[in-house]
Amino acid sequence: RLYRRINMNLALFPVSPDQRRSPPSTMSGVGFGTLFSNHMLTMEWETGKGWHNEQIQPFGPLSLAPSALVLHYGQEAFEGLKAYQADEGKATLFRPRLNFERMNKTARRMCLPELDVEATLDALKQLIRQDRDWIPTEPGTSLYIRPTLIATEEFLGLKVSSKYLFYIILSPVGPYYPEGFNPVKITVCTAYVRAAPGGVGEAKTGGNYAASNLAEKEAKERGFTQVLWLDAVERRFVEEVGAMNIFFVIDGELHTPQLTGTILPGITRRSVIELAQHWEMTVVERRIPIDEVQERISNGSLTEVFGSGTAAVISPVSLLNFKDQNLVIGDGQTGPIAQKFFQHLTDLQYGRIDDPFGWIEPLE
Repeated sequence: RLYRRINMNLALFPVSPDQRRSPPSTMSGVGFGTLFSNHMLTMEWETGKGWHNEQIQPFGPLSLAPSALVLHYGQEAFEGLKAYQADEGKATLFRPRLNFERMNKTARRMCLPELDVEATLDALKQLIRQDRDWIPTEPGTSLYIRPTLIATEEFLGLKVSSKYLFYIILSPVGPYYPEGFNPVKITVCTAYVRAAPGGVGEAKTGGNYAASNLAEKEAKERGFTQVLWLDAVERRFVEEVGAMNIFFVIDGELHTPQLTGTILPGITRRSVIELAQHWEMTVVERRIPIDEVQERISNGSLTEVFGSGTAAVISPVSLLNFKDQNLVIGDGQTGPIAQKFFQHLTDLQYGRIDDPFGWIEPLE
């Protein structure tokens, strides 16, 4: 494990003046996840030694052997969270402990070493302070944080690695989708599946996302923004939309697929559910048949659909394509409930309203 001693001996290797880059003066035209700050956090793990060699170093390429296990067998985990420029010049994180707790859950499934949540969070804060000026200040922007844990032992054979590298990189970002907070069009995928029962669908590991690339590519070629996945067994029950969890507003209630081991337990998903319960809104977690979704859109009892995730926060859906039928949701515009969740969550994240839940973590 990584112990709290990281507070005392986290080595710092600053960027030299000739290597230092300045943050962009504006985020206009900067694509999501294409620009990175000057520093990154790295540390290593080895059987018999545990976590060691913790340091903040200049951002740059990793040195991996071509035979590193992660490159051949995909033993890895990653997370995604954000830092925000709040009011009065303060910087904040949104529920970061949940991200590192989920990373440990993924680590257990993928046979990776676990992190000490508090010590890792402290190390992350030290990294962000080092590159504090990379947190963008324009409305709707943030600093995206990508922790990653990979197997580095040099070996061509399927096994659990004895060596690992953990690192965190920082990327100033604007909206995830080009549409911003505007409705997107999605299509139901019936040709492929993303995750099967007993697999790694609830783990945040690269294989889950690689498995979705072909369906997403084909969907975009047909003019859709994302893919709605169905379960792998019956190809009947709704699971996720792209890399996001999904919600339906049915007769004024909030419905979302229950977590059955094939769906990622999203931090934003959890926050939406807890907010809805705080507002005394009925929340139903259940298996949702796609045929029911189709029927309820047609009869008007399903009035809103939206995705939730760290990158986009809330992404309203205007149209669902199923079996070559385009189903317009509501009036095809962003619904009031999706709007309410987006506004409240972003107001919390940017410090525009008080936080009664203890979700906001100050950086300083």
